Amino acid sequence: MAQQGTSDVLDPTPAAAPRPGRAPSVEPDGGATLLAWAARMREEQRAWRDDSGHVHVFRHADVQQVLSDPATFSSDTVGRLSGGEKKAPRGTLLLLDPPLHGKMRRLVSKAFTPGLIAGLEPWITELTGELLDAVTGDRFDLVDALANPLPVTVIARMLGVPTQDRELFQGWADQLLSTDPEDPESVRRMEETAVTITAYLQGFIEARREEPRADLLGTLVGAEVDGERLEDEDIASFATLLLLAGHITTSVLVGNALICLDSDPDLLAKVRADRSLIPAVIEETLRLRPPFTRIERVTTTTTTVAGLEVGPDTLVHLWLLAANRDERVFEAPDAFRPDRANARQAAFGHGIHYCIGAPLARLEGRIALEALLDRFTGIRVDPTVRLSWHGTNVFGARHLPLCVERA
Repeated sequence: MAQQGTSDVLDPTPAAAPRPGRAPSVEPDGGATLLAWAARMREEQRAWRDDSGHVHVFRHADVQQVLSDPATFSSDTVGRLSGGEKKAPRGTLLLLDPPLHGKMRRLVSKAFTPGLIAGLEPWITELTGELLDAVTGDRFDLVDALANPLPVTVIARMLGVPTQDRELFQGWADQLLSTDPEDPESVRRMEETAVTITAYLQGFIEARREEPRADLLGTLVGAEVDGERLEDEDIASFATLLLLAGHITTSVLVGNALICLDSDPDLLAKVRADRSLIPAVIEETLRLRPPFTRIERVTTTTTTVAGLEVGPDTLVHLWLLAANRDERVFEAPDAFRPDRANARQAAFGHGIHYCIGAPLARLEGRIALEALLDRFTGIRVDPTVRLSWHGTNVFGARHLPLCVERA
C-alpha cells in the first residue's frame, strides 16, 4: 500500500485564537493552536498567570524543578484549593503528598514490580492477537478495535474484576475524560459517574474482605497503613484512577505512535524491518505527543515559580507537552526522531509521582505495534476522515481510522 502522510488528517492550520487569558485546547485542530501557543509562551514567558489566577509553566527545567519539590508544590489540589473542606481518598495517589504518598505507593507497587509486569507479556500478546483477529476488511478504527479494549482488559484482570465488563469501564472513562471543570453540568455528570464506579467496585471489595484473593483489589483490602486498614473509599478511588489513567495512557500512546509513523513512510519501513526500533519509537512518541498535556500542583507557601513570585494555594499547571519540545533540551524538538540521544521526555512525570504504570504502558505499546506490523503489510491513517480529538487534557484522537493491507 502506498504510504501517505497525515498532513490533511492532523490539520496543521491553527484554529481561531483562544480567548485572551485562557490556554487553548487540543480541539478542534488536533493541537496545532495549542502547540503554537506553547512554543510562544515557552520563549516569551517562562511563567504566565491566566485570568483565573492560575500559573502556567512551560520550560523543561522549570517543570522538572517543580516536580522535584513536593514540599513547596503539593499534589493535594483537592484539599488545598477547597480550604481543607474536601479530602482526597488515600487511594488517589496523584493527589497525595509525603509521607502518606510513599506508604500508599509502596502498597500499590506490589502489583507493578518488573517481574510481575514482564510475566504478563505472554497473556497480553495473546489478548492483542485475539482483538486483531476480530478485525475484518481493510479499514478499521484502531481505538475501538485495539487501543481501548487492550489496556482496559489488562487493568480489569489486574484488579480482579470481570474482563467482559470492559465496555462499562470504557464508558465511564470516556465520561470522566470529557469533564470540563468550568462547566457545572459537566462536573455534575463526572461526580455521578464516580458514584456509579464506586458502587460497582463495592461488591468486589466486600467479596475480597470475605475471601482474600491475590489480585490488586485483594492486596489493597488486606493492606494496612499506619496500623489501619484502607477504607472502601480509598480502595475504590485507586481502582478508578487505574482504570482511567492506566487505560488512556496506553490507548493514546498506541494511536499517537501510528500517527507519528504515518507521517514518515521511510521510518515505518525501517521499523517494520527491525522491530528492535520499537522501544525507541515509543519513547519518541511519548516525547512528541505525550498522552496528557499537563499536570497540576498547588503552592504551599509564597515562592517563585519560573521567575514569577506567587502566593500560597496557587494552582500551577505544568505543561508536559511544552517541556517535551523545549529547544534548550531537544534538538529539532518538533521532529520525530526515535534515534535522538537525548530522551529526557517528561510524559510520565518526574520525581515521587513518576507514573507507576509506565512499564506496563510501554509493554502494551510495544506488543500492540509488533502485532500490527505482523498482521498488516500496509498501514496508514485514513486520509479521507477528519479526526476528532479529546477536548480536555488528553493529547490524542478519539478515533483513529486505518487503511490496511494484510500480510
